[in-house]
Amino acid sequence: MKAISVKQPWANMIASGRKTIETRVWATDYRGRLLIVSSKTPHIPPAGCAVAVAELVECRPMVKEDEPAACCPVYPKAVAWVLRNVRAVRPFPVRGRLGLYEVADAAVPAAIMPRNPQSQVEHELPPS
Repeated sequence: MKAISVKQPWANMIASGRKTIETRVWATDYRGRLLIVSSKTPHIPPAGCAVAVAELVECRPMVKEDEPAACCPVYPKAVAWVLRNVRAVRPFPVRGRLGLYEVADAAVPAAIMPRNPQSQVEHELPPS
């Protein structure tokens, strides 16, 4: 499953449904299920754990109207990662990394895995 590490308190805000746009200074062509992992720093529980699963449906330049959903003001080169169907999960440890990364299916509790992973068409192209 694809994952992305998010600093706190923003990871918890995504898990709670309050934050539905994550921002980065880079875009991705990937669309699909995304595991939201809380960074270890700052140490705000549950640090170093997956906290939610969301569907990444769009990546585009951030605009002023995105500020409430992103819980931050527009900044230079900001890219809005639009999240849908966010579901909080019981936290489980995940070693974070930079960028999008894979978390082995065996490490993800069965309750949050798709029922038929072959039915999902997901792809990742390198950032341009």
